[in-house]
Amino acid sequence: MDLSFRNATENDLRALVQMLGDDKLGSTREDLSTPINVRYIEAFTSINSDPNNELIMACINKDIVGMLQLTFIPYLTYIGSWRCLIEGVRIHSEYRGKGLGKKLFEWSIQRAKERNCRLIQLTSDKTRGDAIKFYESLGFVASHEGFKFHFVS
Repeated sequence: MDLSFRNATENDLRALVQMLGDDKLGSTREDLSTPINVRYIEAFTSINSDPNNELIMACINKDIVGMLQLTFIPYLTYIGSWRCLIEGVRIHSEYRGKGLGKKLFEWSIQRAKERNCRLIQLTSDKTRGDAIKFYESLGFVASHEGFKFHFVS
């Protein structure tokens, strides 16, 4: 299996949105209509133009098999260190359970080290028990209680 990692391009958006919508939670919050919702294009443009954001894809040959977003954040804490925030983690449903998530995270951890981050943080919906177990198996610790505030659209 020839697994590689690269930055997403706008041409990858349809596949990425499909992957985001391909689970219980994603199916209720993503728009899988055609043509692609312009808000995805706008978000991609913002991510792609920001040097502290990377939308990463895991690929086997030309097939997109996984994705996540890395955001590098400067902080005053820890003596002015940087953090890496991981969001939007998905492995294509046909490739789950094959160790690709672990490889994607190993690559991401190395990328955070390259960017001189002091720590990596992520959140997971409390209903995603398997994801939480996976993150814990990689050494992530649920050390904080997270909060979100959703605006009514």
